[in-house]
Amino acid sequence: MTSAPLAGRLDGLLFFPVTAYGPGGALDLDAFRAHVRAGVEAGAGAVFAACGTGEFHALTPEEFQACVAAAVEETGGRVPVLAGTGYGTALAIRYARLAQEAGADGLLAMPPYLVVADQEGLLRHYTALAGATPLDVVVYQRDNVVLTPATAVALARVDGIIGIKDGHGDLDLMQRIVSAVRSEGLDLLYFNGLPTAELTGRAYRGIGVTLYSSAVFCFAPDIALAFHRALNGGDDATVDRLVDGFYRPLVELRAKGRGYAVSLVKAAVRMGGLDVGEVRPPLSEPSPAHLAELAGIIERGRALLGDAR
Repeated sequence: MTSAPLAGRLDGLLFFPVTAYGPGGALDLDAFRAHVRAGVEAGAGAVFAACGTGEFHALTPEEFQACVAAAVEETGGRVPVLAGTGYGTALAIRYARLAQEAGADGLLAMPPYLVVADQEGLLRHYTALAGATPLDVVVYQRDNVVLTPATAVALARVDGIIGIKDGHGDLDLMQRIVSAVRSEGLDLLYFNGLPTAELTGRAYRGIGVTLYSSAVFCFAPDIALAFHRALNGGDDATVDRLVDGFYRPLVELRAKGRGYAVSLVKAAVRMGGLDVGEVRPPLSEPSPAHLAELAGIIERGRALLGDAR
């Protein structure tokens, strides 16, 4: 059931920082700290450290814990810090406990590695994870984790599970999940977790999902915040202008390469002047032509802000 302390603090734009590496590929905590600090100072509502954009899959347990601890220290309690966790149940619990030791406020539970589980198995997995630490858990629905409304209701009854982040993109399913949980008198937080959530922001708001993660906030917080204000304020003209001239071209560029949901974001952070290094294998860097296209899209987005600032 929803825990007021964390659930009540998750508001505004949700910031998923990239993980910084130095020239030799080792973790660069100074650059990571600067990235987190800049995001919080720009107005992030929460920091999700070492999650998908932060290359959770590429981090050792020691690196993971160091990143979470650094994020906790840099936020200084101003906004909550949630950490990624994943793989099978035993490893997910291990990462959860590392996050707890590092001072995190909650967890984003990413899909179990490789296996395609049935609904009973998923429920057992997330129940065990929620029971392993006092940290609140947001379940990330995507890829091999697609919940039925009945499973969502069961998750809502588990102490410590406070929300579902949807990266699957089936609005019909999400409406049925929201309705089923509400009909049982239960409560969950819901997040639009698609790779560029702004593109579907109005559609998700139509079914009551107002929270979303913004990859754009990593490298262009001015654009992300302007869009957020416009969306919340019913400024359809600004929403349309930014969707047509910035977000749609960005999504179309992202579709041109595998792993671009991470590597394009990291490249854009570097373009902004903070050297966070390249992505680790098995991801690879965008092509020079795509980097040039990315720079043009960002420039166009800022030109479109106009009165939205």
